[in-house]
Amino acid sequence: MPKFLVKRWHGMHQLWAFVLLLFLSAALAWYNWAIGLAGLLLTISAGAYSVYAERAFRRDLKSYLGTLSYRVKKAGSEVIGELPFGIIIYNDERTVEWNNAYVARMFGQDSVVGTPIHELFPSLKESKNSEGIYEATLGSRIFELNFKSKERLVYIHDITTMWQLGRKYEDEKLAIGIVLMDNLEEVTQGMDDQQRTTMLSKVTTEITDWAQKYHTYLKRLNSDRFLIITDQKTLKQLEHSRFELLDEVREMTAEHKIPVTLSIGFAAGAESVTELGQWAQTSLDIALGRGGDQAAVKVGERQSFYGGKSNAVEKRTRVRARVVAHALRDMIRESDNVVIMGHRMPDMDAIGAAIGVLKAAQLFNKEAYIVLEGVNPAIQRMMEMLREDERIIKRFVTPEQALHLVDSKTLAVVVDTHKASMVKEPKLLQQTDRIVVVDHHRRSEEFISKSVLVYMEPYASSACELVTELLQYIHERVVLDVREATALLAGITVDTKSFSLRTGARTFEAASFLRRNGADSTLIQRMLKEDLEEYILKADIIKHAEILYDHIAIAVTDPGRKYSQLHIAQSADTLLNMTGIYASFVISERPDGLIGVSARSLGAMNVQVVMERLGGGGHLTNAAAQMECKVQDAAKRLKHILDEIEKEEGLFE
Repeated sequence: MPKFLVKRWHGMHQLWAFVLLLFLSAALAWYNWAIGLAGLLLTISAGAYSVYAERAFRRDLKSYLGTLSYRVKKAGSEVIGELPFGIIIYNDERTVEWNNAYVARMFGQDSVVGTPIHELFPSLKESKNSEGIYEATLGSRIFELNFKSKERLVYIHDITTMWQLGRKYEDEKLAIGIVLMDNLEEVTQGMDDQQRTTMLSKVTTEITDWAQKYHTYLKRLNSDRFLIITDQKTLKQLEHSRFELLDEVREMTAEHKIPVTLSIGFAAGAESVTELGQWAQTSLDIALGRGGDQAAVKVGERQSFYGGKSNAVEKRTRVRARVVAHALRDMIRESDNVVIMGHRMPDMDAIGAAIGVLKAAQLFNKEAYIVLEGVNPAIQRMMEMLREDERIIKRFVTPEQALHLVDSKTLAVVVDTHKASMVKEPKLLQQTDRIVVVDHHRRSEEFISKSVLVYMEPYASSACELVTELLQYIHERVVLDVREATALLAGITVDTKSFSLRTGARTFEAASFLRRNGADSTLIQRMLKEDLEEYILKADIIKHAEILYDHIAIAVTDPGRKYSQLHIAQSADTLLNMTGIYASFVISERPDGLIGVSARSLGAMNVQVVMERLGGGGHLTNAAAQMECKVQDAAKRLKHILDEIEKEEGLFE
């Protein structure tokens, strides 16, 4: 106990003793004045001593408090000076008014008072994790700044070590990849054993050298499939190189009639190894669904694509078509009814494919309906033809009517798209788990996840081609009437530009089957005819065209002028016919207020990749997107994307 506190305790007892002595002195004086006088003298002596003790106590207390205050101030100053983090006090103009020694050491100065905070930390940026917390870099160090606005105070912590550990942790996370020779069967068809072995050896050596270059573990699973195990740091390097293995293998085997192409699926950032393996397989499926010859990488929520410079190779075997047809037949038989949907703003391919699926359902005596909200210019003449057949036209229903027709036993068939956001009524897909997808577009990140049967072949010219093949295997005796066959052939004709683009042997085989069933090509030509007004509208769009990168035509219409998606697409097709043009883009406002973008190419450029960066999708040679912005903004964004692709890997193959 401090000395002055001890004295204080004694002083309190002395006061009580003084009062008691006065009382005793008075009592003694009552009986004997001499004794009372002696007691009074003793009491006065005790009182004098008490006063003296009190004064001494106050002097000691004052001295102690003075010493304590000094010690506290000195200790506080030393503590603040030795704190392992910085402290800055700033004014309303965010200029430093005071800083501790840590901050001075950070900048190698005696003081930074009077310097604005944004000058001290020019790289200051807000942290994504917490509000009011910022990060800044000074040289090789990284600092976290915690702003206390009310106190106008900033705490500064050096998080370099923690950041490095965090980055190391992320870099060392497991990544799994699968490499597949996606067209091995087509390439080796006709080769003898020696030629096949030699070619496989060359490709395997190239893949092995590539794996060793990036220090990854490579395990061959079978003749055309490899497993890769690495970490996220190496995966970033592979992404930065844009998976040059794809080009190297394709160029190395270019001497063959069909060069070998690879598909790669990579995944990282999953919660477990099991999930990581599933992600890798899904990424590979997406790469294959997009036509192969590319890499699909999934890291957490991010999905990225690399490559995809070549067209999908047409499969020479119809085994898959037969298997899918039999599965579809069983699903139709097990369902109460069938509802068929295409994409919003349907074209002839979507309607023709829907007519084909309608015929398949009717072959098994099932009630089937096609969902169609309204007739747009692209299908107006086809619908006029179909109205001549009461049996077909009565099967078209509105989205509202379709909602009352769908239940858990309904089979929903989606044609010419695989995106739930692209169908006219996505709610229909939520009312049943029996969903079939038939599409010829390259697979995008968005996909109808609940689908139980998927028939996606990006090599195919159209959805009508795929449905026509299914019809040939779904029933022993398929007889189409003239309008049904004509609708299917019209879809193929439109998507191939009269059999000039994306046309393979199976395309002609499907067309031959339809012609044998009475498809009227003259009627199709009448559907595709243009009137003078439409031709003038198309010419008005084309006159705005400009040439970029010597071989790309871009037409951007005037703000406020609105054109239908059909006119936009037709204008892109016309621009592609110009001499020296490898790819064309047309941007215009549509009657619905959205900005429509149509892209076409002759194969030297992958326009699907460009449209995906704009939020759309499609094929390597035929793609589109729709945007909610101004025409000028859409054009600026498109040109910026083209510039990025040119810098990354070049626009043309």
